[in-house]
Amino acid sequence: MGDYGKRIRLNRILRAGRGTMVVAFDHAIVHGPIPGTIDPARQIQRFADAQADAILLNFGTFRYFAELLSPQFVPGLIARLDWTTALGGAPKTSGNQFQSCLVARPEDALRSGADAVITFLVIGTDDAEFERNEVQRVARVARECERLGMPLIVESLARGPQVQNPCDPKWLMLHSRMAAELGADLIKTEYTGDSASMRTVVNSCPVPILVLGGSRTGSDQDVLVFVRSIVKSGAAGVFFGRNVFQADNMPVLLQRVRAVLEGREPAQG
Repeated sequence: MGDYGKRIRLNRILRAGRGTMVVAFDHAIVHGPIPGTIDPARQIQRFADAQADAILLNFGTFRYFAELLSPQFVPGLIARLDWTTALGGAPKTSGNQFQSCLVARPEDALRSGADAVITFLVIGTDDAEFERNEVQRVARVARECERLGMPLIVESLARGPQVQNPCDPKWLMLHSRMAAELGADLIKTEYTGDSASMRTVVNSCPVPILVLGGSRTGSDQDVLVFVRSIVKSGAAGVFFGRNVFQADNMPVLLQRVRAVLEGREPAQG
């Protein structure tokens, strides 16, 4: 029998004929109650009303997804499986060492109604044991996802003393390809800074790439310029967090991002 479970669930996130827009709302497990996360129920309802293709949540906020008020369009649900100290602003334990751990398994996500799961893959740390554990964790999660028919998204990043520029195409090509080789069905990663070099990253990876938006910087217009460039690079879509939920008028911004991803606005830049 074919792997229909993965294909069906992944189709709820990667909508045919248009770029994918995922809202990441898992920040509080690392950063605490940052602006835009204080009222999770209201925010998740707004993401659904704006027809985000999927929403990334921690297990503790699934309750709000389950209580969505009869939306005309139900987004896909992505479960965050892990926690790490390797993100910007998070403390290191000692020296250059990072730490990470699973907080749930793919089976938990399946039982809870998720359409996909996501886990980190961090390299460049100058810590061989940490990176061995990263690779081993991703591989084990990938094998579990294969047994369950659950799509696996890997958030691949370069962090640590070896990494002068985490958005260097060489780093992006390395860790995104590592993630694909370990069994990722979809990659979430950073942007090189221009569409031409990002296209080299996209072309070197055999699975679709969604580009993460990062911290809230600049105006809504800057966000749209960013999205146009991502579309031009050939990436499968965007993974927006703070650039969306910290926007002054989030519903309007999401509508405009959707228009760019669907090709209803002339590409620029």
